[in-house]
Amino acid sequence: MENAFELLKKTATDKLPRHVGLIIDGNRRWARERNLDINAGHLAGYEIVKKRLYDLFDAGIKYLTIYALSLENARKRSKEELDYIFEIIKIAVETVKREAIVRDEHIRFNVIGRLSLLPPDVREKINELKEYTINHDNKFINLCIMYDGKAEIVDAIKNIVNDKISIENIDENLIKNYLYTRDFPELDFLIRTGMNDGARISGFLLWDASYAEFKFRNDYWPDYSEEMLIEDLKDYMKRNRRKGT
Repeated sequence: MENAFELLKKTATDKLPRHVGLIIDGNRRWARERNLDINAGHLAGYEIVKKRLYDLFDAGIKYLTIYALSLENARKRSKEELDYIFEIIKIAVETVKREAIVRDEHIRFNVIGRLSLLPPDVREKINELKEYTINHDNKFINLCIMYDGKAEIVDAIKNIVNDKISIENIDENLIKNYLYTRDFPELDFLIRTGMNDGARISGFLLWDASYAEFKFRNDYWPDYSEEMLIEDLKDYMKRNRRKGT
């Protein structure tokens, strides 16, 4: 029997977003409201990431970018909390390597951000993940770790200068080719959870999100269900994307 996402893909493939971004916010607040340790929120959030990834692929989404850890959040978190997040990242890498769907669906993983700021053992695991899926070419996931959209643009400009590119050759296409996301298309749809105090994107894919559609939810990420995702994808399909015109 077809699930809801497979049916959605069959009935509306041409209307679905090609590239979806997720800002998975609210893990800490979810834990606090349940009188749980903060790390329990991060673990619950990780479990939901796994579930919604499969749902998005079932729906036919080809490109996915997940804001896992921002530079700003890394500065604010305690060493104990960061160490726990890093342990989850290492566990996630091992999980991916065991998942048959990663091989069968040829899912390629990339990790973007200022990875030099990560502990050596975490960088080593990330490199294992990238190497393990390097030849996969069907579906694509970007994990943003130690990431900030301004930092991405700054790093692109520095590399353009280092490569001595002449001013005449600098245009939007060239800049895109120097971004962390050079292999990804522009963002179509951004979903942010835990947004009960405003509507922000917090530096997420600043270049690629120029004409993206946004969906902000009060729900915390560990509560983000299959039904909510279907609702959000249907919402996107109803929108008229004029891209500034």
